[in-house]
Amino acid sequence: MARVDLGQVTLNVEESGDPGGAPVMFAGALGTDLAIWDGVVAALPGRFRAIRYDLRGHGGSDCPSGPYGMGALVHDAEALLEALMLRDAVFVGLSVGGLVAQGLAVKRIDLVRGLVLSGTAPKIGTKAGWQARAAEVRAEGMTAVSDAVMARWFSQKVRAGGKLDWVRDMLDRQDPEGYAATCEAIAGTDFLTPTSGLHLPALVTVGTEDRSTPPDLVRELADLIPGSRFELLRGAGHLPCVDSPALFADTLTGFLTAIGHGDSA
Repeated sequence: MARVDLGQVTLNVEESGDPGGAPVMFAGALGTDLAIWDGVVAALPGRFRAIRYDLRGHGGSDCPSGPYGMGALVHDAEALLEALMLRDAVFVGLSVGGLVAQGLAVKRIDLVRGLVLSGTAPKIGTKAGWQARAAEVRAEGMTAVSDAVMARWFSQKVRAGGKLDWVRDMLDRQDPEGYAATCEAIAGTDFLTPTSGLHLPALVTVGTEDRSTPPDLVRELADLIPGSRFELLRGAGHLPCVDSPALFADTLTGFLTAIGHGDSA
């Protein structure tokens, strides 16, 4: 792992695969760190350069005081790509990471060759709901919301399997301020109009068991982007990279191959 100083914030970054390969950047969900991508990255063909990073306020990245704006999260992704001297990356965004991906493509299409948007939408939830969750976490800590979040992320069958203790631990150790400040960024975000103007290769995915961003909501996102590909991930929840990493990796690899990403790397 490495910490990349972007000036206003330092982000925790991990790279794997071919250092000279076609770049694929991963941004995760609210309350997670880059470990959620381990299974996916391990299953990707080695010809890709996989870059995972923790959002500000998450994992090993800096946690400035909030509230955050979505513009700051998008700028972090932009600055990280520039710091790593990357162009024509495929940006994989999960949940809030998918909002970042949309904002990045709207702002800096020169940096992005394609998007993979998983369990996300142009607008997620309501402003009042996110503000209430931010206030709850600041007052009572992460354990006040952990049970409800896990129930939205994973099906009851998967939760009963007893293999998700590490995810619950990750959520509980998340910095409450970083979580709350990111809730406030989501609260103020509506990319309906800018996302509808995007013209680039895009894969939009959602787990059939996703209770955070249900399939019908995510399908509406796919409808906004001309020519995008929509894939239902059978049996997966909100974090398919965790409960169905092989399926997610296969779907991602198929998209990368279809758009020729890495053919000239």
